[in-house]
Amino acid sequence: MGLKKDSTTADDVSILSGGVKIEGNFFSEGNVRIDGKIKGNVVVTGILTLGEHCVIEGEVSAKNINLSGRIEGKVFASEKVKLDQKSVLKGDLTTKFLVVEEGAVFEGRSLMKNEPASEQKNG
Repeated sequence: MGLKKDSTTADDVSILSGGVKIEGNFFSEGNVRIDGKIKGNVVVTGILTLGEHCVIEGEVSAKNINLSGRIEGKVFASEKVKLDQKSVLKGDLTTKFLVVEEGAVFEGRSLMKNEPASEQKNG
């Protein structure tokens, strides 16, 4: 009758195309590519790829974020953020690793956390 998937694989990607406009918060497990516009917060558990025409007004959180479009708001990535050459980020950024290509625009503060927030004792 039809194909049934028992679980999603790490390679599965949900796509919001360029014609999609969302007003409100967006949450997804796994990997997501957004080419549309979102006015609200975006939370993704995996890799978040934001295309060249993507515009997000709100907070963005994911494991890894690849930005080619525009974000106006705070950004949190538990692993890595990559700002491509045509990207615009206006807001504060927290991540472990930050890659900024020549031509990217970043207006805000960055905080790079390489260790967990838990208390560490020496001795």
